[in-house]
Amino acid sequence: MVVIGGGQSGLSAGYHLKRRGFTSAVTDPDGDRTFVVLDAEPAAGGAWRHRWESLRMNTVNGIFDLPDFPQPPVDPDEPSRLAVPRYFATFEQATDLPILRPVTVTAVRRVDARPDGELAVDSSAGTWTARAVINATGTWTNPVRPHYPGQEAFTGIQVHTHDYVSADQFAGLRVAIVGGGISALQQLEEISRVATTFWYTRREPVFREGGFEPEVEGRQIIAKVAADVEAGRPTGSVVSYTDLAWTPYALAAMERGALERRPMFTAIEPGGVCEADGSFTPVDAILWATGFKAALAHLEPLGLRNELGGITMRGTQVAGEPRVHLVGFGPSQSTVGSNRAGRQAVNNLLRQWKATSAAPAYAGDGAAAGE
Repeated sequence: MVVIGGGQSGLSAGYHLKRRGFTSAVTDPDGDRTFVVLDAEPAAGGAWRHRWESLRMNTVNGIFDLPDFPQPPVDPDEPSRLAVPRYFATFEQATDLPILRPVTVTAVRRVDARPDGELAVDSSAGTWTARAVINATGTWTNPVRPHYPGQEAFTGIQVHTHDYVSADQFAGLRVAIVGGGISALQQLEEISRVATTFWYTRREPVFREGGFEPEVEGRQIIAKVAADVEAGRPTGSVVSYTDLAWTPYALAAMERGALERRPMFTAIEPGGVCEADGSFTPVDAILWATGFKAALAHLEPLGLRNELGGITMRGTQVAGEPRVHLVGFGPSQSTVGSNRAGRQAVNNLLRQWKATSAAPAYAGDGAAAGE
């Protein structure tokens, strides 16, 4: 078994594999039930290692506990890029999971076309063979970067949320902020404190009135996303299912006058943007807070996508390739969903092998890994 990705989803999957009796493919390569976690990051923390400096623990949407490992008390003003990786690292030390890093997976391909045949996982640590793969690569490495006419000629700063550090880099500038999601709102609010901002979205943002009931509405949202992936439809952003909330930072932005949304500009010129009404607005910088998509390029050799561009799923399992499970994908993108998906993937694989009487014997190819 190979788990690809060492963020919350990958750690959950690794924990449940070890709990069900799987051993390390690194120290016991000839074992009957072995696994390894291949993580591209140089240390624990997954995408949390790259969050912008001002994202504090009191403004994140909530970090669910890793399996059987409650979070310690945390300073609400501590940057999430420090607090969450520290928590993940402590979990890794306590569970002693077989994690190799930094290891980049470049491709997953079929060695045997039979449903119970082997897959090859090509990586910077060599090629591993596996009876199944649990993919937990998230979205951080696949930012959505829209293109508009004239974009290459823009003489100002262009930054995506992926590369955003802090509002300081925009101090005193005129900044176009593009995007209607949670990250866009957070960054709009803080940049508007030190710069003149212009907020652009493709659709009119919808703010929900009243509170959010996680037990009821959370289940409803997950059901909607699950229905999309089961039908093979590409899933949208979190906001497309939930609408925006009147969080403290959204209210602060509104009070500052920063929530005056503009329709998307139609083109970019060297010194600014062309508005939908044909006018011109000079800007010094553009922040593309336009989100991310699932980072699945390494799975392309398997041909998992359908004609809609989506991947048809049955729970965590890819409908057309039962040897591949996607966790932290679709309805399991939240931290609580990631935990549950890790456990579900392991349970489903074991049931599948038991039903087909396939002996789950797999291990890393030690010789290839040394190449």
